[in-house]
Amino acid sequence: MNKIFFHFLTCFILVTSMAQAQWTRTGPYGDVVLDIAFSGSNIFAATEDSGVWLSTNNGTSWTAVNNGLQLSSAHKYQSLAIKGTNIFLGTNSGVYLSTNNGTSWTEVNNGLKPGANVYRLTFNGTNLFAGTDWGIYLSTNNGTSWTEVNNGLTWVYGVYSFAFDGTNIFAGTIGSGVWLSTNNGANWTSVGLKNTITHSFAIQGTNLYAGTIDGIFLSTDNGTSWTSIGFSGAMVNSLFFNGANLIAGTSSGVYLSTNNGINWTSLNNGLTNTWITTLAFNGTNLFAGTDGSGVFLSTNNGTSWVTLNTSFTNTHIYSFAIYGTDIYAGSDKHIFHSTNNGINWNVVAFVNFYVSSLAFDGINLFAGLHAAGVYLSTNKGTSWTAVNNGFPQPDNTVVYSLVIKGTNIFAGINSGVYLSMNNGSSWNAVNNGLSFDYQGIQCLAVNGSNLFAGTNNSGVFLSADNGTGWSAVNNGLTNLTITSLAVKGTNLFAGTYGNGVFLSTNNGTSWTAVNTGLNIFITSLAVSNSNIFAGTYNNVFLSTNNGTSWTALGLNGQGVGPVAVNSTYLFAATYDTGVWKRLLSDFTTDINNENIFPINYVLEQNYPNPFNPSTKIKFSLPEVSFTKLIIYDVLGREVKTLINQEIPAGNHEIEFNASNFSSGVYFYRITANKFTDLKKMLIIK
Repeated sequence: MNKIFFHFLTCFILVTSMAQAQWTRTGPYGDVVLDIAFSGSNIFAATEDSGVWLSTNNGTSWTAVNNGLQLSSAHKYQSLAIKGTNIFLGTNSGVYLSTNNGTSWTEVNNGLKPGANVYRLTFNGTNLFAGTDWGIYLSTNNGTSWTEVNNGLTWVYGVYSFAFDGTNIFAGTIGSGVWLSTNNGANWTSVGLKNTITHSFAIQGTNLYAGTIDGIFLSTDNGTSWTSIGFSGAMVNSLFFNGANLIAGTSSGVYLSTNNGINWTSLNNGLTNTWITTLAFNGTNLFAGTDGSGVFLSTNNGTSWVTLNTSFTNTHIYSFAIYGTDIYAGSDKHIFHSTNNGINWNVVAFVNFYVSSLAFDGINLFAGLHAAGVYLSTNKGTSWTAVNNGFPQPDNTVVYSLVIKGTNIFAGINSGVYLSMNNGSSWNAVNNGLSFDYQGIQCLAVNGSNLFAGTNNSGVFLSADNGTGWSAVNNGLTNLTITSLAVKGTNLFAGTYGNGVFLSTNNGTSWTAVNTGLNIFITSLAVSNSNIFAGTYNNVFLSTNNGTSWTALGLNGQGVGPVAVNSTYLFAATYDTGVWKRLLSDFTTDINNENIFPINYVLEQNYPNPFNPSTKIKFSLPEVSFTKLIIYDVLGREVKTLINQEIPAGNHEIEFNASNFSSGVYFYRITANKFTDLKKMLIIK
């Protein structure tokens, strides 16, 4: 007779001294690097979010040099221009000057429109030109004052680039093409490439090259006429000549032409991010700034690249998804992927909205965006498809939470809960009985057949029928602003904004505050075996006793967003310093009799193997799953079904008695939700 044992392994938990806490900052390193400039042996990098960085050792290490700058997500640092000891920085709120290698910065905006967005700063001799959202400005006295030089410019929404050729000045704009001035900017004439954005120029002899959002164009008559010479559909952010070689930095990598753009060769070996924002030569060194992965260096003209990002951090991580060795992190511009516990990160998506939620089942990766709906990747982020059919306003859908429950995926958005039963191809509202305000559903959690929804001001709701009907379960909750939900066995935890954590042991029928030692502003919750982790506005906290007491884990003063765990590490995203990780073994070595709920689906090798007549097969389920475990002979014929039913989450073991089977090779295959695995066993009689 086959015997199936649904049991949970026991473990022991011992809290060690929190003073020994060892957190490691793990990135994602990079930021969006918008410009690179050189002053002697000093290298400066202007970034979108984290200000200006200085390297004095060819990019091996970097130091932030931001004293006097306004650092926030609302400020962007876009362009650098250096003349002698003067370093000018163009930002989206004007121009700054440093005369001491970035040690301090001073605003130099006299004559500029207040709050001018300065996209480009470029010297031509002693003249400093600024391309802004108000047109072009000129300073002839190192930024002490600025003069508007826009005569003739019309319908210009921003000036992105400049090029100088003798007395000719070319300006590339947003949407109104290329403009030419022959008198130092006093007057301008339109010279083509209308209805595009011109990011960059390069000049060689009588050839004028323009890098646009739709490839590279060539003019041999000072812009009177233009011819497309490649990269149609690609954004060309940087162009320059190095001797006779034309080098292009594009949205698909770095390219080289040795015949004036007729043919191109890819130079991407070693680039883990091929969205190039800027290129700059310093002697024999070629530096590439990227969109999200910082700076790369090539010492062999682009033949190979190495990363230079040990200091830069992306500071705004809003979401995590972890499955096995895959870790995904969503920021305000990108989705990052790591397969080695955050040692290295690759950008797998560029987005214009912050990634407020992620969900991954090993095959399907869903990304919920702020005001852009849901996107799906079936190849670990290599490509993405919008899956918004059924949302009321896809372009205004804020996806706060995503959760996968078997073959169903639920989205908590600003207009309630939506269900897809076909991997996002279509969505249907499942809001009957729900109550919520304009911020909709903040978080979702699954516990067996129960689905819980946390709202902004109406507390927690329960559905036992996949969202068909909902009921409020708020008895005992003194704060109805729910920021996070987490399940640990039969325990349901709710994090609130201002009243800490609440515990329910009866599916939300009643709640009890569990806040001793805890900061009361909860941003996130995560569960690992007997441990409960809470991210708050100033630290990460741990409880090993179902919330009865909490201990701070050593990120004191850090505003913490999402927290997540895999089998080895606790990950915490902070508001200012990127992602940090810490070994789970730092604060657990095992003690109390607690249920271990596995993180991943696992099918183990049977033991003993070979066997006669019985063997045991162990498998792990991270969630309740309809499970099939079937034995096949060597010809692939099904000879025995061991399991064909719904199984709870946990670590399980089944005994297979092969008394009635002949000797030989057999296979056993498990299917649980979307997980499948196959292993071989041998019967010897």
